[in-house]
Amino acid sequence: MQAATPAFSPLYQQIKGLILQSLQSGEWKPGESIPSEIELAGRYRVSQGTVRKAIDELASDNLLVRRQGKGTFVATHAEQHVQYRFLKLAPDTGNLDSEGPSQREIVDCKRLRATADIARALALRSGDPVLQVRRVLSFAGAPTILEDIWLPGNPFKGLTAERLSAYHGPMYALFETEFGVRMVRAEEKIRAVLPDATQQKLLQVASGTPLLSVERVAYTYNDTPMELRRGLYRTEKHHYHNALS
Repeated sequence: MQAATPAFSPLYQQIKGLILQSLQSGEWKPGESIPSEIELAGRYRVSQGTVRKAIDELASDNLLVRRQGKGTFVATHAEQHVQYRFLKLAPDTGNLDSEGPSQREIVDCKRLRATADIARALALRSGDPVLQVRRVLSFAGAPTILEDIWLPGNPFKGLTAERLSAYHGPMYALFETEFGVRMVRAEEKIRAVLPDATQQKLLQVASGTPLLSVERVAYTYNDTPMELRRGLYRTEKHHYHNALS
């Protein structure tokens, strides 16, 4: 039987991994600039081209942002053009920005013990502490999205309904600035459902109104799940839009 050969990792991939470690450790925080390619090449003792290739991949992964003439910055959910990066609901005409800022109502915010399915999604143990948030997002004055959100309890100690209500930027930007948790990617499952009585009331829809159910798990660095979000979307005037490449 032939012995397995060790996996070969190109040098730029190794540099990408080292830069990721610095991002994860918080050496360079969201919105901050990272050292220049020349500085990083000296730090890692590789060519500038190798560093450039690593940064290109991290930029393609939406972890870094290049700005012409200014340098390279750690991506942040606080930037206007990425505020809706994980929200794929779009109005039938225009975009979400054209509808004005969303109105957000925190319906509930409580700490509880993770059920088996919540624990599984967040890589926790059943009974571990989690924070559950329920909120309604309205666009142009109409309640459009009802979200139930579960967060692992320990990284989000101190998060309350009052803090969520008082913060007017994107929720993920709040997670970055106050809790040091950056969401870098997400996975979704989508299906059509009918609302129950409570959901009808919160979204102001009639019984039997079809809704789009979107279940999302968002991850921070190292594929660590940090949020389970289950949203119900009204689609009379909106649709789900995703660009495939």
